[in-house]
Amino acid sequence: MAVMEKMWDGISRVIRMDNKVELLAETVKEQQFKIEDLTARIIRLETALEISLAGRGFKAQKKLKKE
Repeated sequence: MAVMEKMWDGISRVIRMDNKVELLAETVKEQQFKIEDLTARIIRLETALEISLAGRGFKAQKKLKKE
């Protein structure tokens, strides 16, 4: 009986562990989507900033040429 109990305990631990691994995989997938979304947002912000700074630089150069 002790051997069967140990086997059953080992099998049930593996089943619980499998469930935890599956939950962890889902969490990792969700986090990866969030990271990719944030990366895309940062790229858009950087682009907008560069365009804004380039526009200011162009206007400043125009003003300097007029003077």
